[in-house]
Amino acid sequence: MFFYYLDLAWRSIKKTPFLSLLMILAISIGIGITITILNIYKMASVNPAGERSAQLFSVQLMSQDNDTWDMINEQITYQDAFNLSQSDVPVRQAAMFRTGLAVQTEDVNFSPILEGVRVTTGDFFALFDVPFIYGTPWNKQVDAEGGYKVVINESINQKAFGGGNSVGKTLMLNRKPYQVVGVIAEWNPSPKYYDVNNGAFNDSEQIYVPFSMAPIEEFSSWGNNNSWRHEDIRNYQDRINSEMHWLQYWVELDTPAKQQEYQEWLGRYVEQQQQIGRFKHPDARGEIKDVAQWLNVNKVVPEDNKVLVGLSALFLIVCLVNMLGLLLAKFLKRAPEVGVRRAIGASRLQIFSQHLVEVGLIGFCGGALGLLWAWINLYFLSSKFELEASLAQLDQSMWVIAPVIAVSAAIIAGIYPAWRICSTNPSVYLKSQ
Repeated sequence: MFFYYLDLAWRSIKKTPFLSLLMILAISIGIGITITILNIYKMASVNPAGERSAQLFSVQLMSQDNDTWDMINEQITYQDAFNLSQSDVPVRQAAMFRTGLAVQTEDVNFSPILEGVRVTTGDFFALFDVPFIYGTPWNKQVDAEGGYKVVINESINQKAFGGGNSVGKTLMLNRKPYQVVGVIAEWNPSPKYYDVNNGAFNDSEQIYVPFSMAPIEEFSSWGNNNSWRHEDIRNYQDRINSEMHWLQYWVELDTPAKQQEYQEWLGRYVEQQQQIGRFKHPDARGEIKDVAQWLNVNKVVPEDNKVLVGLSALFLIVCLVNMLGLLLAKFLKRAPEVGVRRAIGASRLQIFSQHLVEVGLIGFCGGALGLLWAWINLYFLSSKFELEASLAQLDQSMWVIAPVIAVSAAIIAGIYPAWRICSTNPSVYLKSQ
């Protein structure tokens, strides 16, 4: 019977094309706005660390003095990063910051480009499950002593070397030769949870160099640089010795016991630093936050986004109210035809079901058109309002969610008109024939 009702629904739509098109447009606009906002909210709120979210922790230290802010710092100092690296509790740990370097090759025809670079330790790649195509990270000796080693992604590999296995080749960074030790696949977690400074939805870096090279090459910081006191920083060594917070620090703690042990280790570290005159704030402490907590603390998904989801749902309801009126007009116009069908044996349930199938078909068409509106909206927001590319991608789940919402909403809107038409008295229309 379903396919019979579907055939009748299609014939009914063709009989009233203008009215049907108005209903499809009404629901498609509502679906388009709703899916656009829902897509942005979903892409912004996803936890990119997946099942490892509860094992990866950002380290925070309240290292400031009295009469400063009461919030724990989101980043740490260089001296604290060095001291934390001496702990043997974490499975893996990585200090890091973002910089920028001029990229060249030994090919004279290659035009130099300026690229964002992640300065970090070798554990970074295993810590965040970065996929390698060729090679490996640099070794522990490079982390300890320094070394001109570099890991690049496949995009830079294609630009600089034409693709393929480039391990062992030389990449010039700020006119210094770095040996390529690894090539990673395109890796761009969204949100960029390991460093939410200057935009949680910015693209990941394409080049990675050892953290141990920072004091040697004096890499500048392209991230946030905060300090609780004025310091006369005249050279890089002053920066290293300062109380400036400019580094991110992540650890892997794979069991609750490890997490407790590391929290206790941080407590002892804070006490040790207090003994030498640092960490003078009365609430001085160390904290660890897993990925989900970290995203929440940094308000990666603003409360405004939730409000927008609610407003888009209200807009969809307004569109459905308009659709309800159009459906009522369309169905009541067919009352004589329905009266004849009732008179020759069609039950109220059959009439009701037929009209709901028709409403469902209109909703499905509206949902499909709504997906097109959503895609246009995201493209417009990305190109005109500089919405981050990771948020402007239409998630695959929306291809299912949009038709389901559209069909469900249309059926809900169509229940009253369908009930009205199946409740008509057939004798009234038989007398008029």
